[in-house]
Formats: sequence, structure tokens, C-alpha cells
Amino acid sequence: MTSQPDGNSAQLKPTISAEKISLTPPKGTYDLLPGETELWQELEDCARRVFSSGGYREIRLPIFEHTELFKRGVGETTDIVNKEMYSFSDKSDRSLTLRPEGTAGVVRAYLNGGLHRWSPPVKLWYAGPMFRYESIKTGRQRQFHQIGLEAFGSAGPLIDAEVILLAVQFLESAGVTNLDLQINSIGCADCRPAYRQELKAHLEPHLPNLCADCRQRFERNPLRMLDCKIAADQAYYQAVPVSIDYLCPVCQSHWHGLKSILSAQGTKFKVNPRLVRGLDYYSRTVFEVVTSSPKLGVESTICAGGRYDGLLEVLGGKQTPAVGWALGVERLVLLLDRTVIRLPLVFIVSSNQIEALKLAVELRKAGISCELDFPATGSEPRKLTKQLEQANKSGALWAVIQGDEELAADELTLKDMRSREQKRLSRQQSLQFLTALEPPNNCDEQREKPVK
Repeated sequence: MTSQPDGNSAQLKPTISAEKISLTPPKGTYDLLPGETELWQELEDCARRVFSSGGYREIRLPIFEHTELFKRGVGETTDIVNKEMYSFSDKSDRSLTLRPEGTAGVVRAYLNGGLHRWSPPVKLWYAGPMFRYESIKTGRQRQFHQIGLEAFGSAGPLIDAEVILLAVQFLESAGVTNLDLQINSIGCADCRPAYRQELKAHLEPHLPNLCADCRQRFERNPLRMLDCKIAADQAYYQAVPVSIDYLCPVCQSHWHGLKSILSAQGTKFKVNPRLVRGLDYYSRTVFEVVTSSPKLGVESTICAGGRYDGLLEVLGGKQTPAVGWALGVERLVLLLDRTVIRLPLVFIVSSNQIEALKLAVELRKAGISCELDFPATGSEPRKLTKQLEQANKSGALWAVIQGDEELAADELTLKDMRSREQKRLSRQQSLQFLTALEPPNNCDEQREKPVK
């Protein structure tokens, strides 16, 4: 006879959903796993070092903002606003948007946080995830990450040159090679209308042959037609009038000043007269840092930016000169093509688990990276020989052996895992020796090994 469960046991039985849960992340998103995250941390640390050396301070922004910020700041004629934003209504029926780029949010924080009252120039940098609903390409995802830099309050070409040079310095410090700098000037509100008219007059006969997006941009923002990524359309843009031929005297002075400053620094650059940026807020200087690496396919731009002197006024502030750039971290990681494994300096081999953990805490407080043995089964420590095998697998440079004899004498045996030599020291001497090997809170280069 089969016994029946009582009411209480039936209530404890978990409910199993018939619908299978997908363990894959949503399209256009991904997981950063150990080995990858360490490389990202390296890049962020590199950015912090390079930018802080130039007086740029980090700013951290909300992941979502009011939708109107991006409509007005990025521009309603852009693909970002028209096609790519992740917008939603909250419970109070307010329209919010996951940030598709960083500059508009930095400007909002600059105005809202009172940074506009600081002595100019105000120099800021940021890093974090952005969101755009677009097709997945090499190094481009729907949740992607940017590192960006912005400077407010200086109108001259000197600050343009500084932000450009910091971009190049950061990329070179991160390990990127084969970089080319391309620059252009798209003028200002005074001289751009004449150029727009010349550009439209040149392109109007070709409109029937251009894509739908370009035909739409023709009336609202013809400069953005030059940013079209369709190869067939690009053929019509090779002989268009160029913006640098229509610059007003002020923009022309700014343009020549930028080139002179970059040349004086020994910085090689190429003037690309068809270079424009895809967002509406740019004026005067625009630039891109491109790479010839085949790892990015035809998408060769790694960093891009320029001047946006009118954006703060559009968003409710006073007219303020500003310049900045952003780069995609995913694309940067593809160029580096490596992961990083951080190895411990020390592996503790002990006959007493409680004492092993106590020693680990003491070493870690001293800034010494260490691991200890955690047996998969059972509650007793494994044999010292087995623990030494695990120490070897961990990649640690030193095994700190804490057997019964060492525990009784308050000593430790330090074994060099490369030479296999070992020495027995007092606990205090051992700590002094290990601390000298690895400075507190500073990861020795030997502890980071790139894995191709």
C-alpha cells in the first residue's frame, strides 16, 4: 500500500514552472567572466591614471534619464533618437530612457550639480554602460560600454588639442598600436548655413539614388548624410564641397590653431574633409582615432569626439564652450585580444584549517594576496602534499607551509614555487619578507599574466 503525503508535506513541495528558463542573456548583451573583468579593470585603472594626470575628475551618472534630455541634447534627427533608444514609462507615466550616450548626461550633471560655477575649465571623465537598439556588429552590442572625457569653459583650440592627445595617450597606454588621427572642422552656426546650402545643391540631383535615411536627412541635417555607412551612397559623397572651405574667420583661426598645436607636439594627423559626427550637437572641431587592425573589420573607428559649444544652451544653461570624446570599450578589448589572470602571491598549506584562515586574514590585511585550500568534500584538511599540488595549480609564487611543527613553534616555512627552495622563519619575519615582495594594495606586474 502506497502512503499518501499529508497536507503539510504537499504544501512544502516546490512548484515547477512548465516554461523553461533561458540561461542565455538577451540579444545584444553578454556576461563578463573572470579573466575578462580583470582586463576591463586594467583599462579603467589606466583611464584613471591618464586622465587624472591631466586634472580630469571622474563623474558617475544615472543609467536612465528623462527622455527629453536625449531628444533635445542628442538631436531628434539622429538615428539614436529616432530608432535606437530604449525608452519606457515609469509608474508615474514619466518617459525615461536608458542612456544611449554619455555627453548629454554629463552636461545635465554639470548644470544641475553647480559645476558651472567652478573655475574653468571644468574637466571630467566617465565610464559605464550605454544602451542602443541596433544591429549587432563587430564590437557593437545593445548594451555596450564607453569611456569618455569632457572639458567645459575653454573656447580656444588648446583644449581641443589636449583632449585629443589624452585620447591617443590612453589608447597607447592600453596597448593599442597602428593608430591614425583624423581631424576636420564643420564650422559654427554663423558659417555652417552657407555650407549646408552648397552641400544640398550638390546632392539634390542624386537624391533618387540615395538611401531613405539620407533622403530624410537632406532637409533636416544634410551634414549627417556624409556619415552614411552604406557603401553605394558613399560614392556620391566623394566629390562634395568640404566644410573647411566655408569657415568664417573665427572658425578658420580655430582650425589653423588646432593644426599648429598638434604639429608642434609632433602629433601626426590627417585632415579628413568628409569627417562629421553623427550627433547634432557638434561644432567646429571633430575628430576620430582609427586603427588599421583587421580585428574590427570595416568598422575601424575606436574613439571619436569634438567640440559642442551650443549644447549647454540647448539644455537650459548659458552658452559655454565644450569639447570631449568617447570610445567603445568592447571594441578596445577586441583590439587587445587578451584576458588577464591575476595570480596570488601566496598559497597557504596548513594542517589546521582555522589557523590557515587566520593567517590568510593577517596576510590580506597586510596587502598580500593569498589563497588557501578548500577541500571539495569533508571537513578535515587534505594532506600537505595534496595542498602543495593545489598551490602549484594556483600559480602562486610562494607556498606558506603551516604544518604541526610550524604551528607549535609559531613559525612558517616559505617555499619558492619556481626554484623549489624553502626556508623556515618566524611568523613575524615571514610577514616582513612577504610584505617586501608585494607592496600593499599594489598588484605586481608578475601577478598579471596575459593569456592569448
